[in-house]
Order: sequence, then structure tokens, then C-alpha cells
Amino acid sequence: MHKQDRRPYLVGLTGSIAMGKTETGKLFAQLGIPVFDSDAVVRALYDPEGAAVAPVAAAFPGTVRDGRVDRTALAAALGRDPSAFERLEAIVHPLVRQARDGFIRAATARGDELVIVDIPLLFETGAQREVDAVVVVSAPKDVQERRVLARRGMTPEKLEMLHARQMPDAEKRAKADFIIETDKGLAQAFAEVKRVASELRARAKHRLPDA
Repeated sequence: MHKQDRRPYLVGLTGSIAMGKTETGKLFAQLGIPVFDSDAVVRALYDPEGAAVAPVAAAFPGTVRDGRVDRTALAAALGRDPSAFERLEAIVHPLVRQARDGFIRAATARGDELVIVDIPLLFETGAQREVDAVVVVSAPKDVQERRVLARRGMTPEKLEMLHARQMPDAEKRAKADFIIETDKGLAQAFAEVKRVASELRARAKHRLPDA
């Protein structure tokens, strides 16, 4: 297999809501590692001309305004009917996967050795089987709750509903190859990211030729 045909070493980045996953992804990117940002992809899907706008409008009447998905209205619709999460995921997840597959193909064509793929529900969807290593971003429960409840429109009831759909943090930590704590300040988090990145680069470099 030629180097340019060999897919990169894939690292799944995940963590429960408000654990700091997106910011951690940015720190990996600062080290020159290509990062697939799921949140950015979803924002683009919800923007005017986004591929999710029409199907979301059909599935959740009244949640599209001025050509874009109104995330506050959508959250309200989900709050009224928690079973609707599955309908939304059936629309959004395939589109995000399509974008992620394109990102990996482009990285393979460039000959990238290592990439990070941000997958919010990695363990919940079984995506750990598709990556070579998993990094879990974590923080104490009180820190997580403080971050979540500071968000506009968030309530303890909505947070409980989200918790019910996500694997507990302790289980994610137990399944992780690496854990990055995000409650000790940016400098400490960046130090952890640098340590983990060094180990991931070593793994990517020394994996078997046919891996």
C-alpha cells in the first residue's frame, strides 16, 4: 500500500455535554493535527442552504426561520417530546458521517499520518470500533453542570434529559485510551493535550504497515 493510500491513524475525541470537547479539539489543531469539528459541521447543516434545513423543517414544523434551523425552537420541540431525538438524529447523523468520511478521504489523499475526529456520541453509537484510539474529555460533575446551566435556554430539566441520552462520564473514562481534564485551566489542559498528542504521534508512526 502506498503511503498516500493509507488512511491516517484515527483518534476519536469525545465527552459528555459541556466537558470542553470543542475547545480541546482546538488545542489539538494548534499543534498542527487536522481536527474534524462535528459542531461546526452541524452549524453549517443548520445554516441557510444547509442540507439539514429542509428535512428538519418537515420533521419539526416551526423550527426553521429565515431559512435556517432555529436551535432554540428545535430545543423546545425536543423538550416537549424527548422521543423526537431519534427523528433528529436520523436526519443529522448520516449527514455528519458523510462530512466526516470526506474529511478522512481528504486526509488520506494528503498523506496525513494522524487526525482527530470529534464524535460527540462516540460510545453511544458504537463509533469506537471505527477509530484507532479514543480521547475522552472530562470534568467534575459540578463543573459540567455549572457550564451547561450557564447556556441560554438551558434548564435542570433539559440537562437531565441530555444526561439520560449519554453514557455516564465514569463509563466513558473507563473505556478511554486517554483522558484530558478540562477543569484546571487552559494552561493545564494544553499541557495534557501536548502529552497525549506526543503519544498519539508515536502510535501513528509505529503502527503496523497494513494497519
